[in-house]
Amino acid sequence: MTNHEENALSLDSQLCFALYSAQLAMNKLYRGLLGELGLTYPQYLVMLVLWESDHRSVSEIGEQLFLDSATLTPLLKRLEKAELLSRRRSREDERRVDVELTERGRALHDKAASIPEAVTCASHCSPAEMASLRDQLHKLRRELGSS
Repeated sequence: MTNHEENALSLDSQLCFALYSAQLAMNKLYRGLLGELGLTYPQYLVMLVLWESDHRSVSEIGEQLFLDSATLTPLLKRLEKAELLSRRRSREDERRVDVELTERGRALHDKAASIPEAVTCASHCSPAEMASLRDQLHKLRRELGSS
């Protein structure tokens, strides 16, 4: 085995491990920030989608978050139990379930407003560096999804 082959198989040379370990650190950071809001990270993602555009179908939320309904439905049920959103069958198509923020869910938006800045501060990256990294990761996801 050549040196190049050995290095290619080292843990530190693996992109997947760099992404995985960064995600572990990111989850730990978010767990602390979201604890005050009473949200888990996946619940926060659902709320971000709804804060951006309320009145979405379950399938639209799932597409945006890359989650199937079996994963998304329990999240929505917990958020509904916490009175942050409501779910209703569509009047136009009873196969579709529509999701809407409650007043309490809308009010949580203001409490969450400081989270992106806290994440940027914790990363010790500039906003431009964070945006560049985000864009590169979006590109990677698109490329991996098209193979």
